[in-house]
Amino acid sequence: MENTEIWRNINDLRNILLQEGRIHTLRQQCIDSDSSSVVNSVLKNTEHICRENILRLIEEIFKGIMVSLSKDEPPCLVYNSRRNWQDVRFQEGCGLEMAPGNKPTVIRFNSVQSINKFSLTVKVLSLMHRLIQNNSYCTKRDLFYQDPQLFGSQAYVDGIVDNISCMLHVPRWHLRVMATSKGCIAGDLQFRDADASYVDCSQTSNGILIPSHVTGITSLTSSAKVVLLVEKDATFQTLLDDNVCQKLAPCIIITGKGFPDMNTRLMVKKLWDTFQLPTLALVDADPHGFEIMAVYKFGSRSLSFEAANLTVPAVRWLGVLPSDIDRLHIPRSALIPLTTADKDKAQELLKRPYMSSQATWKHEIDILLKLGMKAEIQCLSAISPSFLTDVYLLNKIQYGSWI
Repeated sequence: MENTEIWRNINDLRNILLQEGRIHTLRQQCIDSDSSSVVNSVLKNTEHICRENILRLIEEIFKGIMVSLSKDEPPCLVYNSRRNWQDVRFQEGCGLEMAPGNKPTVIRFNSVQSINKFSLTVKVLSLMHRLIQNNSYCTKRDLFYQDPQLFGSQAYVDGIVDNISCMLHVPRWHLRVMATSKGCIAGDLQFRDADASYVDCSQTSNGILIPSHVTGITSLTSSAKVVLLVEKDATFQTLLDDNVCQKLAPCIIITGKGFPDMNTRLMVKKLWDTFQLPTLALVDADPHGFEIMAVYKFGSRSLSFEAANLTVPAVRWLGVLPSDIDRLHIPRSALIPLTTADKDKAQELLKRPYMSSQATWKHEIDILLKLGMKAEIQCLSAISPSFLTDVYLLNKIQYGSWI
């Protein structure tokens, strides 16, 4: 894309985003002085937290348990609840964060319902303590295989790790527990990974797996003008096969292969913090695609305590928009009827805290419900096989057709 006219709207968007960022920074400085933001500010200031402080936090929990037992009192563990939407609030420029004064979750040693969770949480805390002492790392999968019969399932271990992170007000990567990445990245980006190995994301035909230790990435360089978030791996691979990195050059393209894992979200956030590039989402025109995009932009309820480290409020919805279905005359044979579950999900999305500030997004969901049909990204090939890469993306970017 040599024509500078194509990038005019992208450049304008970048200037708008930078201005919004400056306004948010000033506003956040005022908010952080308020006690209601204590939890979130703790997490924001842990980028270089020392090992000794984290060890001390864990040891204080162990000490509290021992003190309770010495007094013949049942010990308990407490962390902020993220079960309901009432437990979080939407903060403009930050996303979903824990609401002040939300009801805490209490795991009691003397409760039949929670004694197993209590014991497993203590076990994981002890494993984390050992990792931090030894200055080593492990994956959540490694934790599970320490004792698979005891833990029961990987999902149970994942939940415990997140709860401990919330309990200590320390990001998971500082607890030395990593997750195996599933997301991929390609395009105009070079960096050094945590092992100091040089990585050039432009030298790949299939994309590079996002490193598991995203916070250890350094020396990022790029000439990209835009970051494109792609919902599905199949679409990501199709775009690479169609030379999207050349046709949209210079750009960075990322996929979380569906619902993004933490490493993918950390990478998108790191790119924004480093380059402040317009970040555009390409997802299916259905409730599931909308939710995936919203996670990048606003965060998730379960990880609301890490909003400052994971959300990129600058994300814009490039497509596929429900309004594109009629505008592009996508053949009805390429569309899929909304299921009852789809309609219920769409109605639930409309009630999310962040929707009050997204009138255009609400309008698109209303269009989707009115049509009663959903459109996957692949349906654009019903217009022509190369329509997505050669026409849709180029025109959308040139004419600023995002919301």
